[in-house]
Amino acid sequence: MSTSLSTPLSTPLSTSRRVRGFTLIEIMVVITIIAVIASFAVPRILGRSDDARRKAAGIEITTIKRALQMYYLDNSNYPTTEQGLQALVSKPTLAPIPNNWKAGGYVEKINPDPWGNPYQYVKPGLGGSPFEIFSYGADGKPGGEGNDEDITSSKL
Repeated sequence: MSTSLSTPLSTPLSTSRRVRGFTLIEIMVVITIIAVIASFAVPRILGRSDDARRKAAGIEITTIKRALQMYYLDNSNYPTTEQGLQALVSKPTLAPIPNNWKAGGYVEKINPDPWGNPYQYVKPGLGGSPFEIFSYGADGKPGGEGNDEDITSSKL
């Protein structure tokens, strides 16, 4: 007396084991919760992008400043305003031509600031410093406040 426990492949699942989908109301509640969370999080994240750009500009200015100091150690002078920051990439052709310019340069290239504008360089700098490197900030114009404020090597 053997009984077979086999079930046919085509039998539907019992109602207690049936998989049910999400209702439209449940989906709308989840989307609403996500939207509320995003409304608080997104402004905080977006507000940080300007801070990050300002910090990145400060880091790049510090890197350029160090390259200028290496240039000075090799050549006993900083590049002139006319020679500019390009003197760190390729040997200047304008006087005074450095005698001990490092083959390969002091930096590979001078990137634009985080807003896409070139970094500015003047010799002598402000307040008796030998040079000044600066970015005009978000507006790309001298002066400004907040995100538009200039970022300078003398204030880092």
